Amino acid sequence: MGLNTPSNKKPARTHASLQIREMAVFAMLATVMFCSKIIMEVLPNIHLLGMLTMTYTVVFRKKALIPIYIYVMMNGLYAGFNVWWVPYTYVWTILWAVTMLLPRRMPKKVKCVVYPIVCCLHGLAFGILYAPAQALLFRMNFKTTVAWVASGFVFDLLHGIGNLLAGMLIVPLCELLTRLMKKQHSA
Repeated sequence: MGLNTPSNKKPARTHASLQIREMAVFAMLATVMFCSKIIMEVLPNIHLLGMLTMTYTVVFRKKALIPIYIYVMMNGLYAGFNVWWVPYTYVWTILWAVTMLLPRRMPKKVKCVVYPIVCCLHGLAFGILYAPAQALLFRMNFKTTVAWVASGFVFDLLHGIGNLLAGMLIVPLCELLTRLMKKQHSA
C-alpha cells in the first residue's frame, strides 16, 4: 500500500501497468499466431494468420501491429531470417492496412460477408504481394516474376479458400476478444 492510499481502497491503475498487461496479451496473441502456423504447416498454404491478423486489427486497431510483428520476429527466429522471411515484414501489414480502411460501424451481417472476402482476397493475392521482394532478391525481370506468380497460383487458390473459411471466424472472435478485453479492464 502506498503512503497516499487509504487502506480500504485499491491503488489506482497506472498507464504503465496497463501497457505491461497489453504487452503480455500481445505476446500471447503473437504466440497463438505462431503456434497456429506451426500446427497447420501440414496443409499447403492453409493457416489462420490472415484471420488472426484481421481479428487483432478490428479489436486493437493500430496496436494490432504489435502482435503481428512479434509473430513475424518469432517466425524468423524459428525458421531463420532468410530470403523467404523478407516479404513477411510487409505482407501482413498490407492486410492490416486494408482492414484498417474498412468502415468500423458496418452492420454485423455485412461484416460477416466483408471480412471473409477481404481475408480470401489476401490469400489469393499472396503470391503477387510476395513477388516484389522475390523479384528484387533474385534479380528477376517482369516476365520471370509473372511466371513465378503464375506457377504458384494453385497454392494461392488454396490459400484464398482457406482464408475464406477461416475468415468466417473473424466476427465471433472479435466479439469474444472485445468482451475479454473489457472484462480485463474492469477487473
